[in-house]
Amino acid sequence: MKTFLTQFFTWWNGQTLGTRYFTWRHGKRVGEDEFGNVYYQGGTDADGATRRWVIYNGYAEASMVPPGWSGWLQHRFDTPPSEEDYTPREWQKPHLPNLTGTSAAYRPKGSMYNPEKRPVADGDYDAWTPGG
Repeated sequence: MKTFLTQFFTWWNGQTLGTRYFTWRHGKRVGEDEFGNVYYQGGTDADGATRRWVIYNGYAEASMVPPGWSGWLQHRFDTPPSEEDYTPREWQKPHLPNLTGTSAAYRPKGSMYNPEKRPVADGDYDAWTPGG
């Protein structure tokens, strides 16, 4: 019952009832990543391209899609990572969760949460002032 209510009232937690129905009717499971996200394809969009989507394992967080699956979802290549021996490039970093709102979030010098002083402007920027 909890799963039904969650799928009925929330969109950010896994899948909605509409997505579950569409996946049941049109989806063909293509693969799963190391985070437990499941990838599907089926049907066509208005341009005739095959629809591709992901059912997240937990919260719908786009940063949880690995680079190989992200490229497949965005139609940059046709073969899903589950059907080939995909290895990330050396410049592709491993996944980090979205740190916004946490103590580990990026805080540049001069921000309210970073006590370090921002470098002094060197004259290439004139700040706007009201009435000035």
